[in-house]
Amino acid sequence: MNESTLAKPIAAAIALGVMWLLEGLVPMFEGRRERGRHDASNVALGVLNAALVSFVFAGATLLATEWARANSFGVLHWLGVRGVWAFALGFVLFDLWQYLWHRLNHRVPLLWRFHAVHHADRELSASSGLRFHTGEIVLSSCARLAVLPLLGMTIAQVLVYEAVLLPIILFHHGNVGVPAAADRWLRWLIVTPWMHWVHHSDYQPETDSNYSSVFSVWDRIFRSFRLVADPRALTLGLEDTERSDWATLPGMLAMPFRRRQGRRRLDDAPVGPGAGLRGNRVDSTRGGGR
Repeated sequence: MNESTLAKPIAAAIALGVMWLLEGLVPMFEGRRERGRHDASNVALGVLNAALVSFVFAGATLLATEWARANSFGVLHWLGVRGVWAFALGFVLFDLWQYLWHRLNHRVPLLWRFHAVHHADRELSASSGLRFHTGEIVLSSCARLAVLPLLGMTIAQVLVYEAVLLPIILFHHGNVGVPAAADRWLRWLIVTPWMHWVHHSDYQPETDSNYSSVFSVWDRIFRSFRLVADPRALTLGLEDTERSDWATLPGMLAMPFRRRQGRRRLDDAPVGPGAGLRGNRVDSTRGGGR
């Protein structure tokens, strides 16, 4: 295993370790139990998926991007973009694809069946950013094999995107009490915890919002931006899921194949911790900067 292969898991471990310490020192959501066991299950699923991608899809991704480069195929080649501008435009276009794919996962029943495993986590933390069902990883990796050559991205551009994406994902899933003012300024550019916590609400209009991965602008452009005045009013997770379903590795892997799974509330009745604050919701679907 060479240095470039080791760099990504080492960087992920460091970022996750820093977030884990911050979650213990300054949590937004108090009263989390069995943090170690919960996070270990999420990390185990993330490691399983990383191994699958490395052994099954890494070579195919390299072949797809090299084919596009050799044949001058894809948007970046057709526009004649080169150098740093190719990296910048490729980054933005791929982040737009991430937004569209994420939104599709909430609309297509088969995709939601697997994506619901990510949303079932009721104790959201940085480790939740690694918690995706292996079926979802397979489907998204197959879709990428078509999208990357269509965009004309090189493998270097893909690696740069992933290097930026990972810490941002860990950050906006983290149970860290980010000051409201700091979050407000940051979310003009990137997805922040105050944005993404709303996306993990069990109330469907909130779950179906804030789909962006890196840049928050996509939710503003496509009118899916939404905030709440106090994130502690949120009830995280999904209905009808027992702890054995969402907090253990076997439960997560089995969840898409069970009859009842992935339900989101359609009413706005006060439920769970902070229910008295539910009236503080802010509907920012028009993309306000609050």
